[in-house]
Amino acid sequence: MAGEAGSGALRELILVVAVALAGLLLAMVAAFAPWHATSEVNAPAGLVELRGPGDQGVGPAVAHVG
Repeated sequence: MAGEAGSGALRELILVVAVALAGLLLAMVAAFAPWHATSEVNAPAGLVELRGPGDQGVGPAVAHVG
């Protein structure tokens, strides 16, 4: 039965591989595209605070060295 597969099966397999490669290309563009603000686009940038200065008891108990 596998020997009876015609060009329709081959065309479908090529389509599946092409869609998979297009998805991989889009994923790589999304992963490696620069997400930071460029000099042409003035996006506001700032530090994100996860805890305030008075919240010394909240957070991990690991001291930062370095």
